This record gives sequence, C-alpha cells and structure tokens, in this order.
Amino acid sequence: MRPAAFALWGLLLAGVSLPAQDQKPEAQENKPPKSATTTAIPANDNSYKIGPQDVLRVDVWKEPEIARTGLPVRPDGKISLPLLNDVQAAGLSPLELSNVISEGLKKFMNNPQVTVTVMDINSRRIFVMGEVSRPGAFPLLPNMTVLQGLGSAGAFTQFARTKAIYVLRTEGGKQMKYPFNYKDVIKGNHPEQNIELRSGDTIVVP
Repeated sequence: MRPAAFALWGLLLAGVSLPAQDQKPEAQENKPPKSATTTAIPANDNSYKIGPQDVLRVDVWKEPEIARTGLPVRPDGKISLPLLNDVQAAGLSPLELSNVISEGLKKFMNNPQVTVTVMDINSRRIFVMGEVSRPGAFPLLPNMTVLQGLGSAGAFTQFARTKAIYVLRTEGGKQMKYPFNYKDVIKGNHPEQNIELRSGDTIVVP
C-alpha cells in the first residue's frame, strides 16, 4: 500500500471525517424564511384576547391540584377549574384571566398567585393557499406579517409566482386585495406590502 493511501486509511479508522467534495449549497430561491415566532402567548401579554377553542395552561403557585395544562376554552368562552367551576375566559387577556381566577380563589386560600399562558391559538387563524408545500389554516400570532405567515406554510413550489402573491381580507362586508411581491420584500423594497395580518386573512400564492 502506498504511503498516501495508508495515511488515508488510518484517518478513516480513527473516525476523522473528511470534507465532502463538490457540495452545493441548498437552494433558497423557493423557500420563504421560517417564522421565528411560537404559538404560546406569555402570561404578561395584554394584547392578545383569548377566544373559544384556545388551549390554556393555568398555574397556581404551591397549589398543583388546581393547576391545569391543556385546558380548552369551550365554545361558550368558559373554562372549568376546581373550586371555581365555570370561569369566563374568552375576551380576556392572559393577565386579565389570571386576575379573575386569583380573585375567585381568595375565598379558599390566602394570596393565590395565578399564571395563565395560551399554549395553542385556535380561535384566530389565517389561511395560506396555492403554490406552497403546506397549504392550510395556521394560528395567527400577535403582530404576524405576511412574510411570517408564508413561513408557516413551508416552501414555495417550483410553479409559484412569488411576485404576484396577494392577501385577501374582508373589510366592511367587501373583499379587499393587497399585493405582496415576495422577491421585492426580502430585498428590503416595498416594506409597506408586508402588512400585519388579521384573523381570517387568506394569503394566495398563484
């Protein structure tokens, strides 16, 4: 065996990885950036209003028997908790609901400390249709933009016309159409097209 071949064989036995040859970077042209947001709404967020079918987590300090995880908001907007039975949740922020539960528990304990977190947003949704890999309905997160909404739906298909994307929104009983040129926006041009989404908006990728 030649010395060079012997040295190469020794490196392989030692578990040393060799640099791959002719590797090409993964194409990014048809991939919208992934959204950096999560579905959980923190307890101190006073902007989000809880709605039916949202899933909550209720923590009561030093009272684990009252705490609940994966607690759904019923269609009537209420949740069920030990000692309190039905509690109105829809229309309140996590912080407001925490205060309501705390007030109710004061009848049974001293200075209850309650934290409410929205684990899954099911009451507010957007829709992404057309030439994307995962079309469908997605949770509308606080301050979500068109670019972030596209990130929820995966990559564009090879047929996507990324310069002709648009958002459909119903306002005052009329359907409005807002253009969105993906290639321009990711280059920093026309940032006004990257509008903040509202519940019920539909992003269409032709």
